[in-house]
Amino acid sequence: MKTIYVHPKCSTCLKAKKWLDQEGIPYKVEDIREVRPDLETMRAIKEANHLTVKNMFNTSGELYKEMDLKDKLDDLTDDQALEILLSDGMLIRRPLLVEGTKTTFGFKEETYSKLWG
Repeated sequence: MKTIYVHPKCSTCLKAKKWLDQEGIPYKVEDIREVRPDLETMRAIKEANHLTVKNMFNTSGELYKEMDLKDKLDDLTDDQALEILLSDGMLIRRPLLVEGTKTTFGFKEETYSKLWG
């Protein structure tokens, strides 16, 4: 079962859910502020998708900017950065759609069609 982690008021998250509904793809919804994948899952997602930790952060979010993470991430190990990422769901790029280690961060219809359609 796919799980989509969203912020309920996020317009991009709403677009992703609408696309999934239109395609008839079943999924479970989690509020990213309350429920997040665990550290092991995020490590596996990072490795399986050949991502940098920075790709997983919501770099345009207020919290990311308030914490001045742009300048700090390069000095951290991946595990340290992932722990910060998981400390607050608002730091995670969203929507986050997960099924095992198959993952997409953000929403682009072409990407969803290719990976999930």
